[in-house]
Amino acid sequence: MKRHKHALWGIVLLCVAITLGACRPDKKKQQGSATAIPDTTLDIRYASGFWLEAKEGYRLLHIKDPQKTNAAEYTFALRERGTRPILPKGVTVIDLPIQRFICMTSLQLSSFIRLGATEKVVGISSTRFLANEAMNRQLKEGTTRKIGIEGNFDPEIILSLSPEVILISPFKQGGYDAMKEVGIPLLPHLGYKETTPLGQAEWIKLTGLLIGEAEKAIGIFKQIEKKYNQLKSLTAHVTERPVVLSGEIHGGSWYAVGGKSFLAEIFKDAGADYVFKDDPRSGGIYLDFETVYNQADKPQYWRILNNYPGMYTYEVLKAQDARYADFRAFREKGVIYCNMREKAYYENMPMEPDLLLADFIKVFHPELLPDYEPVYYHLLKE
Repeated sequence: MKRHKHALWGIVLLCVAITLGACRPDKKKQQGSATAIPDTTLDIRYASGFWLEAKEGYRLLHIKDPQKTNAAEYTFALRERGTRPILPKGVTVIDLPIQRFICMTSLQLSSFIRLGATEKVVGISSTRFLANEAMNRQLKEGTTRKIGIEGNFDPEIILSLSPEVILISPFKQGGYDAMKEVGIPLLPHLGYKETTPLGQAEWIKLTGLLIGEAEKAIGIFKQIEKKYNQLKSLTAHVTERPVVLSGEIHGGSWYAVGGKSFLAEIFKDAGADYVFKDDPRSGGIYLDFETVYNQADKPQYWRILNNYPGMYTYEVLKAQDARYADFRAFREKGVIYCNMREKAYYENMPMEPDLLLADFIKVFHPELLPDYEPVYYHLLKE
């Protein structure tokens, strides 16, 4: 847990103490947290990819792509196990609380990890770079099993695990049609499509509701929210906002994200301006290299996230494309880097936007967090 200890820096230590005092659920609420459909509201404030509609004896769960206003909507009826309310026809029914899930991505695992509920994940699609100790132990013991990779899932293994719900990413070519045949509810998990850091983290409330730990999830999110907003307030009055670039060349095109994206939002909150902040798109964008190259003298910083087998350096970056050396961020040693081979980025980051924000503040305005040690991103030194 050394990584988390490093995250306890001076100014935020006080904030954490305040947060814990304000957000710790009282004992009465904790005793009721095992109720599948609690009386309390989830109070969704940031996430736009899911919402709940209270009905007589059940709830309707609505899920849709938060990046598209005209996206398809998925609806599920959530009822407490053992009850038989009158439900609408044609809607998939899910009995709560759920004890056995299959997860398709590390992003989906993040809320189970934060809730301390990895034992409820009985199947996963990929273990490449899986770092979580509990999940690796479960795989070793056989309480969690690999179900295959996208497009080549093993129906026999899936059925043998007796999952109650399979969490999917419906916009991937994942071979989900074959899964539908086994008759297990496929529930889209679209937290990764949220356009704000707190919106993504708020999906922990849905996981909490599904496993009968809604109150615990609400309490955890309140801590995340308060710490994030306290950090955000540090940059509210900065006078100099550096410009930052993101992305790399993939298949001849530069892949980045639009100006209304998760990343653009976190750059803004960290006191910087994303070079493509005026782009109206919220998802990924492909640009020709010349478009990026023509603006490469503006950004003082360049954010890179990848999987590199070894030490990533400026020489490695230059060897990938000699034109990178012309970028201002390259010349001035302003590359901000995270190696997913070394950091459990997707396993933990969705539920730790406060640490991600602190990493970027440390780069853009180091005087605001003088004693903080970065968790995910750091400036390349060599």
